[in-house]
Amino acid sequence: MLRLTWRNLLARKVRLLMSTLAIVLGIGFLAGVMTFSTGLNATFDNIISGSTSDAVVRPAGELQGANAGVGTSQVVTPEDVERIGALPEVDDAVGSVDGVGSFLLGQDGKLVGGQGAPTLAFNYAPVENMAGESILELTAGDWPAEPGEITIDTSSAERGSYEVGDTVTMIVPTAETMREFTLVGTADFNGGGTAGATLVLLDTAEAQEIFLDGQDAFTSVALTGASGVSQTELADAAAAVAPDGFTAVTGDEVVEESQEQLGQFLDVISYFLVTFAVIAIVVGAFIIFNTFSILVSQRVRESALLRALGASKKQVTQSVLVEAFLMALVGATLGLLLGLGLSRLLASLFRTFGLDIAGEVLTLTPFTVVAGYVVGIVVTMVAAFVPARRAAKVPPVAAMRDDLVVQEKGMGRRLLLGTIAMVVGTALAVLGLLGAPGNDAIWIGVGAVIWVITTAVLAPVVGRPVLLACRTVFGRLFGTAGRLAGENALRNPRRTGATASALMIGLAVVSAVGVLASSLSATNDAIVDDEFRSDFLVQMPTFQGFPAQYGDRMAEVDGVDLVSRQQGTPVSVEVDGEPDQTFLVGVDDAFFEIYELGMVDGTDEISGRQALLNEGRADDLDAGVGDTVDISFPGGETIPVEVVGIFEDTPTTGGITVPLPVLEEAGLKRSDSALSIMVADGADRGAVKQDLEDVVAELPILSVQDKVEFKELISSQVNQLLSVIYGLLALAVVIAVIGIVNTLGLSVIERTREIGLLRAVGLSRRRLRRMITLESVAIAVLGAVLGMALGLVIGVVLRESLKEDLTELSLPLGSLGVFLVVAVVFGVLAAVVPAIRASRMKVLEAIATE
Repeated sequence: MLRLTWRNLLARKVRLLMSTLAIVLGIGFLAGVMTFSTGLNATFDNIISGSTSDAVVRPAGELQGANAGVGTSQVVTPEDVERIGALPEVDDAVGSVDGVGSFLLGQDGKLVGGQGAPTLAFNYAPVENMAGESILELTAGDWPAEPGEITIDTSSAERGSYEVGDTVTMIVPTAETMREFTLVGTADFNGGGTAGATLVLLDTAEAQEIFLDGQDAFTSVALTGASGVSQTELADAAAAVAPDGFTAVTGDEVVEESQEQLGQFLDVISYFLVTFAVIAIVVGAFIIFNTFSILVSQRVRESALLRALGASKKQVTQSVLVEAFLMALVGATLGLLLGLGLSRLLASLFRTFGLDIAGEVLTLTPFTVVAGYVVGIVVTMVAAFVPARRAAKVPPVAAMRDDLVVQEKGMGRRLLLGTIAMVVGTALAVLGLLGAPGNDAIWIGVGAVIWVITTAVLAPVVGRPVLLACRTVFGRLFGTAGRLAGENALRNPRRTGATASALMIGLAVVSAVGVLASSLSATNDAIVDDEFRSDFLVQMPTFQGFPAQYGDRMAEVDGVDLVSRQQGTPVSVEVDGEPDQTFLVGVDDAFFEIYELGMVDGTDEISGRQALLNEGRADDLDAGVGDTVDISFPGGETIPVEVVGIFEDTPTTGGITVPLPVLEEAGLKRSDSALSIMVADGADRGAVKQDLEDVVAELPILSVQDKVEFKELISSQVNQLLSVIYGLLALAVVIAVIGIVNTLGLSVIERTREIGLLRAVGLSRRRLRRMITLESVAIAVLGAVLGMALGLVIGVVLRESLKEDLTELSLPLGSLGVFLVVAVVFGVLAAVVPAIRASRMKVLEAIATE
């Protein structure tokens, strides 16, 4: 039986290739995602471990200013560094200036790295990491040795089109915001690259002048332990002599903190990508199932002869499963190789968003290889099991019959079970909408999965009206060829439904995502229309802080009536006994002249150590008017504030709103996160906008936007994410199209005699090609209609569960029309090879085929 199976595979190489292609693509995507995720984690782990010293003296507290992207006034003096370095446990102590608020510009005047990863600016000083190696590795040129010299990372030099010796331009947080330096070298972190961040190294004196207002001081101290001293002993000794407001932590603690901060972000990316890999594999499973169903139908005489010659049902079943196993083995092997290439494509995609993954870490790990083979083999074997059992049930006497077909059961039981499943899925979705215990999205998600699977199973039944409509339309438009195409699609509803189901799954996800994206855009538009009260808004696309002097200059522009300043920062508060990071916004008095908060309780008049909470944050803190909330700021300062008002949730300000002087009291350096500007009555808005843009012309990271432009910015961000999602889902659609090609190709082989007879009675080659093309289009339209209808339902239900955040429901009808047209195009393309092959058959040989 094994030799027979092997002979069947080798005798039909094209069929083998087409059948394994779905496995190759599915496993390729899975392996690519796993390789990329592993490389992503390895890149950051290498950078973190390679750039961390044995211990660090830094400001106390949960949040660090540099990590939070804000500057603080806390410093360590050279005398403090000398005192710490004199400890017997310390081999070396090096003061570090951690700069905040600088940006590197390329030769084209644009921000290097786009709007993604941050700029990391430091003074250069030789420091060793925990492994005893240099934290920084010079790749070309020299280190900065005097003011006016700069060393940057290799990737930023390439992105900015810089070479050693060039003049480099930086935006710095000083009165003179633009500063030029001479590039004297390039360097990277030990461990490889910067993961897309921009690394800037300056002379110590110049770093102090830029980031510490000229103080001869440092923001932290990197420690190297003496021989035989543990990290804990080193940190304890340094903490005992550290200046007030500072503490010492071990390198291992720093690494753990950094990995925790990045872990959630990296996990979101991994889960996001794995979801699409699973979709691709499920679509591939449908193709495999359909392929083997057709193969079993075509080889019914062979199965009957095997049974007549003494083969048992078990042996026939095993023969089909062995064939599936061998195909899975080949497909998984090729898929793993493809995955290696896909991981590099994913790395290139994420590089456009500022996340740079080192190529050398994108390798197939043993776990990825094992997972690829296990998933490929299990999915293929499971998908082939039902067709294998069907082949084994062919009676031996069938070998003597001329009309050999595999008898299929009626649709009654399938319809009954499918209806029950639909009811169960609907019940779960309703429970999710009504607030069942746990996460609502999980209940709805489980219900949606049941809907998708059930629709795929019931496709032969629920899709019949679509196929009847296709037959009618095709018949009227294309005559005999159109009617024959419609009949062919209706002839075997199970096969047609299974083939269309693969496309249906992909388009269902696409449509559901489209509903959520369209609703998000509509919600954002409604929020902007309601909340955008100022004439102009000035901010960075990344919502980082920028020098406060720009607000001063804009307030002096002719025609400007009022400028309100906002400064945001991450802070930590205690929720249920645990520290919880949230976002706080400091505002000035002008803020309340422009914006009107929907007060639920108390007043919006704040001064001193008073605060406003939105409803969500008030619920989290279980706080009301008159209560006191302790807020921990970056740098370790904790300030108690009195809650004087609670307002409705709004994107206009943060969950905690305080007067700007509170941030200064906490030791945060003054900067602005946003400026809200009102134009004086009678002033020329266009002229005022031009004057405001002239103020920030030298700062390409800052933009002046009116309401329309702000809407466009938000929409472009949503569309960018949507493009990535559609791009990833495109692989599932491609696999589905391959399934249509495979089904049509095998169907042409199965109908060889029929095609010969059609040609003999006068059907031309052109009409034959048209018939097969229209059959393909009917399958594609069926998948598209079922997928879009189901996707709309799922999208609407999900939007309903998120209605507190997605307040507006919007259906992407234009996009759905495009999806339908694309499905028709795919149907035409999928039929090209099968149609040409059918038209080239020799009539007499085709008629003589058994």
